[in-house]
Amino acid sequence: MKFLVDLENLLKKDERFISSDGQLLKPLIRDAAGQLDPLLIRALLDSSDLSDHFFKRVDDIVVFDREKFMWVVNSKEFLPDSYTKYRNRIGLSTDDRSLLASSSEITLIWPYKDCVLEGGQEKEDEERDEIFYNETLAPDEVGRLLAPKAFRNARRYVNGDSEPIDQFSPEDNLIIRGNNLLALSSLLERYEGQVKCIYIDPPYNTGSDSFRYNDRFNHSSWLTFMKNRLDLAKRLLSRDGFILVQCDDNEQAYLKVLMDSVFGEQNFINVISVRTKVGGVTGSSAGKSLKDELEYINLFAKDRSSESANLTPTYVDTDLEEYIQSYKDSGKSWKYTSVLTKLEGRVLLEEDEVRGERLYGYSHVESKSVKAFAKQEGITEGEVYAKFAERIFRTTNAQSSVRARVMGQASQYDFEMIGLEYTPSKGKNASKKIEVLYKGKQQNMMMFLSDAVSMRDGKYVYQDRVGTLWSDIQYNNLAKEGEVSFLNGKKPEALIQRVLDLTTEPGDLVLDFFLGSGSTAAVAHKMGRRYLGVEQLDYITSVTVPRLEKVLAGEQSGISRAQNWQGGGSFVYVELAEQGEKLMVELQEAGSANEVQRVLQKATAQGLLRTSVLPSDLKSNENEFDELSLIDQKNVVAELIDKNRLYVNASGIEDDDLELDLADIAFTKSFYEVGTK
Repeated sequence: MKFLVDLENLLKKDERFISSDGQLLKPLIRDAAGQLDPLLIRALLDSSDLSDHFFKRVDDIVVFDREKFMWVVNSKEFLPDSYTKYRNRIGLSTDDRSLLASSSEITLIWPYKDCVLEGGQEKEDEERDEIFYNETLAPDEVGRLLAPKAFRNARRYVNGDSEPIDQFSPEDNLIIRGNNLLALSSLLERYEGQVKCIYIDPPYNTGSDSFRYNDRFNHSSWLTFMKNRLDLAKRLLSRDGFILVQCDDNEQAYLKVLMDSVFGEQNFINVISVRTKVGGVTGSSAGKSLKDELEYINLFAKDRSSESANLTPTYVDTDLEEYIQSYKDSGKSWKYTSVLTKLEGRVLLEEDEVRGERLYGYSHVESKSVKAFAKQEGITEGEVYAKFAERIFRTTNAQSSVRARVMGQASQYDFEMIGLEYTPSKGKNASKKIEVLYKGKQQNMMMFLSDAVSMRDGKYVYQDRVGTLWSDIQYNNLAKEGEVSFLNGKKPEALIQRVLDLTTEPGDLVLDFFLGSGSTAAVAHKMGRRYLGVEQLDYITSVTVPRLEKVLAGEQSGISRAQNWQGGGSFVYVELAEQGEKLMVELQEAGSANEVQRVLQKATAQGLLRTSVLPSDLKSNENEFDELSLIDQKNVVAELIDKNRLYVNASGIEDDDLELDLADIAFTKSFYEVGTK
């Protein structure tokens, strides 16, 4: 590995660190580092690669990271690659990484915490022995892995058709096929700090989902997989942005601690429980566990202290009569029990032209209970609520600056009811002229039922502000939603709509890098949000893109009717360009063992294969490769190329050996705005 070779060569230039047989003396190196030896520090600073790794800049001051340097030198893998500096399983640790039984200050650690897990499978049933790139000992490997990637096969979908393109527009919605870790690192080049909402529904690590990595540290692998992606996702969020990650109880506890670590405990907002109405416990498990009804959404802000990082008030509609009955059944006291029957004798008392306020007094005011009013009108109480919501009220002594001012002004007048006409600057009635009534000597504020309900299909529904239990979203009958079949199940469009209602406004940018069947992109499109979507599994072309094509055509499932969706708009589909594509074509055309060997040698010579990711057949049969049949040789080399799944770095798009089309090169340059920065 170049980084470690560079370090070894630099240390060997200092005779103090060399033994008589030419070997490095680690104890002497450690002593020199511990004493901040000037010669060692100066030598490290003179190497641009090593100085970037072992020194931090704080304003104009350069600080030596002695701990990192000592760890590299002390590592038993120095100089070979290292997969992990931890040998313990997930546990509790103090800041100095000493394991403990309990502590008031704890952090989650795991064997691969300091690693990058690429996660490169493209098929749901594919199991992979992934390499874990150690960030400290393999910075050059990690750097190459996360470098911005080239794109290929870009197409713009619009008006029921699609066409190849070689230019990217800032207004384009974007769908990327390819490894989501590498896609995220590429998106950073254009979108860092611009995404308002990230919603993801990642693999739950249940053993039967798409997280199929062969590793005995199963939780550790999943946490590493997630941490790598969340670290990049955080950088993509705007300062007032939000991220929501959905999972079941299999990894929920681990995920919450991980997100605390990545986003900061101070930016945690809520864990939302979603009633998914899955089947109950049956068979041998019956009686040993409870019915599984919930999934969880972890909601974090990028920076909760930002003045604009506010969730938009969002409401759940319930039939008014049903809501009142359920309220009473729960033992609570229903407050809207009076009907205003007379409000007359309005007199202007004061006018404040600067504030745009008018204070009125009412001399004739009468009210009755809902029960008495129903009897008077010869109708049921339910009919009163259904017909007279604009006159049904409750009173409250809400503490507010407006009420305090009204109490001060009204004290000099003798009116049973005072009305303040003004224009609120925020809230539900922002920028609308309204009149708020205040009753009695205490000037208690009148709250009318009509302000808490809405008319839906000729009936009043009560609007209850969304809380942390979402039990009203239907998970049944989703098979036809989006007009595509998706065996792994879809998230309801109503769920995504609520997420975007809470966290975004029209025109905001939304990201989902576990796009699946495309629910997030479909909902964002219908709601007028811009969006970025990433999916690496191969059904993206058979499920995800066709679903979005139907959205453009105006399909009427999901939230379409509620949004009055009629179709329109566009999106761009593009793929990360793979380096192994040409090799696979040559391998398929190979007619002899020598030709297969030439493909393997060519791949190795071009640096397209990672020797640490070898299939078991090749590892165990390196000396017997020639004895395999031609088909078996092809299969082994094909597996090797597939396991590596290397992508073309954007910096190398004009390399003749890669043979990228001119359109691919032009699109990649356009996306990264080469020559315009």
